[in-house]
Parts: sequence; structure tokens; C-alpha cells
Amino acid sequence: MRRNKRKLKLKKFYFHPITVYIFLIFVVIILSAILSALQMQATYNTVTPTTNDLESNLVTVESLMNFDGMKFIFSNAMTNFLSFAPLGMLLLTFFGLSIAKSTGFIDTLCKRCLIKIDKNILTFIVIFLATISSLINDVGYVILIPLAALLFMLNNRNPHLGIIAAFAGVSFGYGVSIFVGSMEVNLIPLTTSAARLIDPSAHISLTSNLFIIIAFSLVLSIVGTIIIEKIIAPRLGKYKEKEELTKTEELVVTDVKELEQQKIEKEHYEKRGLKAAIITAIVIIIAFIYMIIPNLPYSGMLLDMEEDTYLGQLFGTNSYFQDGFTYMMALLFTLVGIAYGIGSKSIKNDKDVINGCKETFAPLGEIIMLIFVVSQFTSIFRETNIGTVIACWCANAIGNIGFTGLPLIIFSLIMIGLANLFVPTASAKWEIFAPVMVPAFMQSNISAQFAQFILRAGTSITAGITPLLACFVIYIGYLNIYNQDKNKPITIHKSINYVLPYFGIIALTWILLIIGWYLIGLPLGPGVYATI
Repeated sequence: MRRNKRKLKLKKFYFHPITVYIFLIFVVIILSAILSALQMQATYNTVTPTTNDLESNLVTVESLMNFDGMKFIFSNAMTNFLSFAPLGMLLLTFFGLSIAKSTGFIDTLCKRCLIKIDKNILTFIVIFLATISSLINDVGYVILIPLAALLFMLNNRNPHLGIIAAFAGVSFGYGVSIFVGSMEVNLIPLTTSAARLIDPSAHISLTSNLFIIIAFSLVLSIVGTIIIEKIIAPRLGKYKEKEELTKTEELVVTDVKELEQQKIEKEHYEKRGLKAAIITAIVIIIAFIYMIIPNLPYSGMLLDMEEDTYLGQLFGTNSYFQDGFTYMMALLFTLVGIAYGIGSKSIKNDKDVINGCKETFAPLGEIIMLIFVVSQFTSIFRETNIGTVIACWCANAIGNIGFTGLPLIIFSLIMIGLANLFVPTASAKWEIFAPVMVPAFMQSNISAQFAQFILRAGTSITAGITPLLACFVIYIGYLNIYNQDKNKPITIHKSINYVLPYFGIIALTWILLIIGWYLIGLPLGPGVYATI
């Protein structure tokens, strides 16, 4: 007799990202106690700008499994949540987009304009805008991810593909753009101080990386479009709308002429609403532009006039333009949506606007819960100093390796990419890396400006695969908003798997472009080259 062997099928568990982040919080707390007991520490140097002297700093892993650690966790929970940058930016953006969507503006815009655009061109536009969005910090994550999801879905494409395209474009192209922006303002003072350790007269201009960031933004957008359309899109498949469980059929007798008349009236109102929306958008954009022009009557409202340079006024630490850009975009979408609604008669009073917003805001609760947990996780990890110690080790490895030329460039790129997994903020990393990396590059006949660009590249290569990235929560949150099977949430592991092909190919593209640029000797910016 043969015995029938039953196959034991193990049920798969799909842990929600909120659960995983809570688990990671406990892991970090326990790990901090272990590493602190082992006296895990590192030293790094900072440059004193006034004297150009190196100041040594000791950083140690801080245990949170003690009285002070628990006190920090509980007393700062609310502060961590409310001060978490993606929270306010996301709420503002969602408010504007919800009005534009509920009034019908986005649907009409897609139907009349964007639906005629080839899918490859639309993907390229999304990735290109995402890539150059680092001109103004992290606005690309909060504006383009939800907008791309809507545009792709309204064009009968998988909204997950739009979310991935926008997120990958911002993350893996972070630091390149078509013009200098906030990153230059944040990095150049650190680069200049480090360069003056070797050359006291060193000067780093704001346009020192201009040519190379323009070229890379175009190339990375083209390569990114190919990856999305040829590799990721086939894997995702089509997005099927949820069908109603019960349907009722009604026999309706209609007049063909009446239907035709209704269609004509609808198109007429849509055109009128679109015209009102376009006029409103033009007026608002002109007003915003006027606010960033200095020395005109009542102009310069959004500039920090305490800065010496215009770029400092526009992108400096206290720039009103930079701090208020998300609000400006939300206001633009809000007013344009209302203008369309009035022109097309899709809204008749304030209650129509508010009720439309209320329906669109419904899925946001899950993201807010996720943001609360992620804000605690990132704050707790930062308090332990684990990431800072690892970044210091990576920076010290560059100073001790003894490489020169191309091997030094590639090794530095790898070390920055590794450190970025634990310290995703570019300026925080550069404060540690610049005093080591810039002198090492200059002593190897490589310019400080090129060292600064390698920091951009290393940050970009791994930015999209670290859950410690603050705006990663927006990416995974929107993936789950458009996830139809709520019993199988999109996990952190799965969300990273989505972008792994993008990560691999773009990382290789970054490396090959950097090697080619260095060997050919192309200019980085006006009068600036990779070699001294």
C-alpha cells in the first residue's frame, strides 16, 4: 500500500509595515545596549571655519535601555511625531490634491491633455521632474508620489508604477538637477573649509558642479524610464479596479438626442472650467515668481534678505521660499481646483468642496499611523549614534586606505553609499566625510568640487533602499493606499524589491558615468574640472 503524503503548506504571514517598524524599534533599543556595553565608538574631525583647525570629536553608541533612555523615548514621542518633516508636507500636499481631484480638474486634465501623451514620455516626465526636484529638498517625495499615482491610474496604468517611478526618480537621482539649489548651499561651506586644509585660498563656487548635474539628470532620467517600462512595469502587471459584490441592472429608456445634448453640455463646462483653471494657475505662478525677485516694489517676500547671495536668499537655511514651497504647491492645486469647479459647475458651494475633500482624505489615516511609528524609529536610531559611528568608520577608511586616483574615487563612492544606509542626510554625512575625503582627493590631484559630487553620487545610489530615509514612509504608505488586498499589505521587503532593479542598473550607470567623466576630463562646471 502506498501512503498518500500530504504536503504541508505553511501559511505566509504578511506583517504590516507598522508592525515591522515597531519590531525594529525594540531591536534598535536592545542593540544600543549591547553595542554601548561593548564600547562601540569612533572619532571624526570637523574644521573650525574661523581658524581652519581640525577639531577631534568622539562619538559613542548611547544605550537606551536605561532610565535616561526610556525617559527620552516617552518624553519625546509627541515632539518626534509633530516635528517629523514628511507629516506636515504630506498633509498640505494631500489637501491641495484632494480638492483638485474632487472637483474633477485632474480627471479632465488627464482626459484632455495627458491621455494623448505616449506612456514612455509620461514616465520620462515623471522621473525627470522627480530627479530634478532635489533642487528644493524633499518636495519631490510629497508632491510627485501622490500626483504620479493619480496620473498613472487615470491613464489606465498601474498607480503602483507611478509611485515607484516618482520615488525612484527622487531617491536614485538625488542631488542632480538642471540648476544649483539647496544642496549647494548646504554642502559648499563644508567643502570650502575642508579644501582650505590643503589650500588656504581655496574657493568653491555655487556653480562648480553645474554642468555635470545637468548631464546626469538627463541620462539618469532616460535610463530610469527604460528600467520602469521594460523591467518593472511587466512585473507589476495591470491594476484591476475592485468590482462591486452586488450589481443591479436597470432598464432605462433614453433618447439618443438627449444623451448627445448632455455630452455636449458636459464638454462645454469642462472646457470652461479648464480655461478658468489655467488662467488661475498662470496668475498664481506669476505672483510666486514676483515674490522671489529682489529689489522690486513689494517683491522678495519669499527671500531671506539676510543672506549675501541670491542663491542663499532662495535656498538658504532660513529661506521662506524653500520652507514654504510645499504650502505654495498646495495652494496652487487648491485654487486651481476651485477655479475649475466653479467654471465647470462641479461645485456649487463650500460644502461641495469640503465633502469632496473628506472622501479623498479617508485613506490617509493609515499613513498617519505609519508616520507616527516611523518618526519614533528614526528618532530613536539617531539618538543611539549607531549610524554616526558607522559613518565615521567609513570616512576614516577613506583616509587610511592609501588609494589614489580612480581607485580612491570608487572606494569613496562605496563608503558614502554604505554610510548613507544609516545616515541618509547629505549634509550630516558631509560634515563627517569632508575633512577626510577632500584633502585625500586634493593630495591625489583630484579637485574638491569632484569630491563633493562623489558625495552626491554615493547618497543617490543607496537612498532608495534604506528604511531610515524619512520620506520612505510616504513611498510605502502610498503603495498600501493603492493596495487592493488589505490582507496582504505591501511590506518593507516587498517595497524595496520593487526598486531593486532600478537600484542595480542606476548604481552601475552612476559608476560608469563618473569613471568616464573623470577619464575624459570633462568640466564639472564653469572653469572647474575633476582634476586640479
